[in-house]
Amino acid sequence: MSPQLEPLDDALAKVAASDRLLVALDFDGTLAPLEDEPMNARALPDAAAAVAALAALPNTPVAYVSGRSLHDLREIAEHSDDSPIYLAGSHGAEFWVPGTGVLDTDDDEAAHALRDDLRDAMTAELGDLEGVWVEPKTFGFGIHTRVASAEDAQFARDAADRLVAARAPHWRRRTGHNIVEYSFRHEGKDSALAALRERLGATAVLFAGDDVTDEDALASLGSQDLGIRVGDGETAASLRVGSIQELAAALSLLERMRRTARE
Repeated sequence: MSPQLEPLDDALAKVAASDRLLVALDFDGTLAPLEDEPMNARALPDAAAAVAALAALPNTPVAYVSGRSLHDLREIAEHSDDSPIYLAGSHGAEFWVPGTGVLDTDDDEAAHALRDDLRDAMTAELGDLEGVWVEPKTFGFGIHTRVASAEDAQFARDAADRLVAARAPHWRRRTGHNIVEYSFRHEGKDSALAALRERLGATAVLFAGDDVTDEDALASLGSQDLGIRVGDGETAASLRVGSIQELAAALSLLERMRRTARE
């Protein structure tokens, strides 16, 4: 066993013994390296293999819980129509369920019209800034600045903040790795986990994430659950791993523990 997994053993064994374990995972930065072009993100092979092995176990539903829109999440996760993996996109405002597909969302036309107006305004204002990209999202938009200069990144964030404060002060603002997001839906990854837990009848939840937006979910976990933070940063998680590769190894160990317990 690799040394970095030794602190995880007891915690993994506890959730591995749960009757019905939900394994919920952020995608970008947790299973897939962050990319300058966000749509190029793909899960590392070891991470994808560990997820597939867990999803094949009985009473072990697996879900991706992401800030990505459902459409984009399905593309980067290479998620097919016959996949057993549940999806919560847009921080839990969109869901895809195996055997059912996309669940309906209840949104009014005015909210979508305002979304389009604000997105178009930001695209027009920021279009000449090198390295700044306005990402269309189902319920709003995101401003990516990963490859922008510090000055242009700050200008873009300030411009977006002013626009949303003036025209949509009720929208939710989130920050992440080189992105700021605005949305007229207020769900978070904590509510996504709660909905999945109820739908699936999970007796325990393992959630892993790497970013500020994952902390809502990590902070919502109970004593029967397990939260894992991937990488640095303040966290409510009880455990931390240093990299995607280490998380993949932990997920593989969990799969072996859970499979062995049922043999």
